[in-house]
Amino acid sequence: MHAQGKTSVLDTTAGAVSYRPRVGPAFSGEEMAVALVFPGQGSQAVGMGKALAENFAAARRVFDEVDAALGDKLTAIMWNGPAETLTLTENAQPALMAVSLAAMRVIETEAGIDLERDAAYVAGHSLGEYSALAAAGALGVADTARLVRTRGRAMQQAVPVGAGAMAALLGLEFEAAAAVAAEAAQGQVCQAANDNGGGQVVVSGDKAAVERAVEIAKARGARRALMLPVSAPFHCALMQPAADAMAQALAAISMRAPAVPLVANVLALPINDPQEIVRSLIAQVTGTVRWRESVAFMAGAGVKTFYEVGAGKVLSGLVKRIVDSATGVAIGTPDDIAAVKASRAG
Repeated sequence: MHAQGKTSVLDTTAGAVSYRPRVGPAFSGEEMAVALVFPGQGSQAVGMGKALAENFAAARRVFDEVDAALGDKLTAIMWNGPAETLTLTENAQPALMAVSLAAMRVIETEAGIDLERDAAYVAGHSLGEYSALAAAGALGVADTARLVRTRGRAMQQAVPVGAGAMAALLGLEFEAAAAVAAEAAQGQVCQAANDNGGGQVVVSGDKAAVERAVEIAKARGARRALMLPVSAPFHCALMQPAADAMAQALAAISMRAPAVPLVANVLALPINDPQEIVRSLIAQVTGTVRWRESVAFMAGAGVKTFYEVGAGKVLSGLVKRIVDSATGVAIGTPDDIAAVKASRAG
């Protein structure tokens, strides 16, 4: 289901590719299919990536390239804070991408991982789609850094501070949460923005409408319904100015076909055509992040193990809630890298 409003509507079959996951040695000696997933905003923390930079030259090169592409020392904010500065959308987005790409380069150089050989799919949560595409070779690191900084600024500037809001509805499945959002809109914008799985749906829109959604959700039996401390109402029709900005920014860069298909947020299906990927990235700004369906699709196609490459462990936790039989493993620290190396050696 796509979000309502001025959302770019994608045909859910156009550009989708039929794909049978590879099985092979992958990340361990067992026969399995693997997907690499990349975290989105909210996973940032002061100090993230610093240990990777201190221990691995491949990681340092990524961080240096991101700093150079942006023309500032983003790494200084990442490693020293303050947290309020790192959390600014225009900083958090390229910072999270940088940590994901640094971790990716390290598992390639240290653990001999070859994404095209060892993984069936890549996917990312919201911002994480850009990290996934860079990891799969569809975008260069410098282009990705500039794109996500543009995206962060455009999303922040799309709506006046305080005019929009987001809320988490816990204990309601997606269809029930979407119905709550529709009832709460009352002529304003209120949409299901993130379908994270495990009965966790985030709604986004005009502040008053989102506040109404919280009260309606409680009356409908939500376990919890709470406003989120976010700076803008992401993934709803209010983000249309940001979608327009990203259409312009993406038109100026060269998107290549990824080494393995991307399971796109707005489709919950795999795509590898560069033009279709660009369309999905634009639609994603105002559309629903269909994470539950994306993970379920990959699991249904044979993926058993999801490696979360980058900061935090949010997606690893969600994977286990969405698919009981799946394994989610976070790879973002030197200890995590060592564990991957050990599993491959075994």
